[in-house]
Amino acid sequence: MKKIMTICLGTAVALMTSMSFTSCIDEVEPTSGATDSQVTGSETAVASLVNGLNSYATNIWSSSTYPASFGYPALMIIRDIQSGEVAYGDKSNGCIFQNWLADIYLSREYFVNQFLWYYQMQYAGAATNAIEKIDTTANDANKGYYAAALAYRAMLYIDMAREYEWLPNDITQGLSPEGNDITGKTVPIVKEGMTEDEWQNNPRAPKDEMKEFILGDLTKAASMIGHLSDNSKTLPHLDCIYGLMARCYMWLEDYPNAQKYARLAIDNSTSTPITQAQALNTSSGFNDINQWMWGTQYYTGYVNNLYCWTANMCNEISYGYTGTQLGSYIQIDANMYNRISDNDWRKLLWKAPEGSSLDGKNTYINAEVGAQLPGYASLKFRPGGGNTNDYTVGNVVGVPFMRIEEMYFIEAEAAAHNNEAQGKELLEQFMKRYRNPNYSCKAANVIDEIVFQKAIELWGEGQYFFDIKRLNMPVTENYDGTNHTAPYLYNTKTRPSWMNWQISQTEEMNNAAVNGYNNPTLADQQYLNK
Repeated sequence: MKKIMTICLGTAVALMTSMSFTSCIDEVEPTSGATDSQVTGSETAVASLVNGLNSYATNIWSSSTYPASFGYPALMIIRDIQSGEVAYGDKSNGCIFQNWLADIYLSREYFVNQFLWYYQMQYAGAATNAIEKIDTTANDANKGYYAAALAYRAMLYIDMAREYEWLPNDITQGLSPEGNDITGKTVPIVKEGMTEDEWQNNPRAPKDEMKEFILGDLTKAASMIGHLSDNSKTLPHLDCIYGLMARCYMWLEDYPNAQKYARLAIDNSTSTPITQAQALNTSSGFNDINQWMWGTQYYTGYVNNLYCWTANMCNEISYGYTGTQLGSYIQIDANMYNRISDNDWRKLLWKAPEGSSLDGKNTYINAEVGAQLPGYASLKFRPGGGNTNDYTVGNVVGVPFMRIEEMYFIEAEAAAHNNEAQGKELLEQFMKRYRNPNYSCKAANVIDEIVFQKAIELWGEGQYFFDIKRLNMPVTENYDGTNHTAPYLYNTKTRPSWMNWQISQTEEMNNAAVNGYNNPTLADQQYLNK
């Protein structure tokens, strides 16, 4: 396995010179080629700059070196593998996410670790770059785009804060490899106007400081986003900003505010929960960005045949890693699937195992291909237009950043922390209306049931990771009938140690304030046979 290599710039924050990118990775700049001075006053240039943030989501970070580094969608898959809700059965040899399946070579000195750290820091840096360049006094339209850039930055920092914050587990202690206390530390904050000296001496922000930074961005964004006239779902609007606030307050375990902002997101959104007909549609199922609150979009002429979402999430294609050519089919965890009620139409988003009660009731783009798929194989994410053979069409899809359904589950769980009966009522209301008219919550632990139903709802969308880590839930992969990949069958007693991501060693080399304050070395394979 390749160890860490030197990249074009030493530290992620040093990617910016006057907040403009100078790295070897494609710049996120106005496609018009406008200068900085033009960007501040030109609405067209500002729109191009901010729309570039959405394009950055699908940027391939290092295709020549590591095929799993295809941007934000890859991060979503990685988090779901680490949560245990994604499995690959006994044919995982073609899976490009082997490091996370096996929990090996993920520590700070390895290249795969660099992708997790630098891609996200560069993406956040691109948002900061846009924020600094936009002159909000030039016109009202600029205020809307400025707010959108703030929301992008907040989304990334909410993710990173939750990924890199060390939390107690059954393997590691809250000390860096050098013995320093790292409890309560998140990631360095890069703000507009920072000097090079500040970038190179930028410590991991304490949780309270990160909270103020994120909520400050979102509060400012909420006050200006009304000026954004572009209604595209590739840009965040007020409902998305409230949704990010709800995510942030869940991380902080401030459940009253999480409930409040989840409801505000719902009430201010034009989105509605996806229907059975929409979800099971073989040509547009979970690939139409217009059905969600916010997402990223792959465009015709700008898709790679392998390093992209569809090639790694759709089992019905003839190309790609999960397609029939390699047969590394992506599946739902068998225990999770078996826990879903047969009356819940979402269970049809995965192939029913042979001989089970739903066997023969799935719908496929091609019945012959469907017959080849193993039980538990995903049918959730369909290729663009239902085209399974031409990647220039099949890979042109949307990928969800945020769906309205998440807000309903945040509202229910947040309520349950303070009033179990209210949380149960909210869960039952949603489930009966949108998913299973016969649903009744009989679980002894209402919060566990809400989180489970949310995991089913958002399977493949990279969110379950954060609930497991926040709630200190174990991951169980070694059980009778498992469809996880042997011999890497991990059972934890607490949140897994691997959910405390380690910062890239290169960052330590180039940022003096991070040096000596990394998370503990990841517990490679220490969960085996436990």
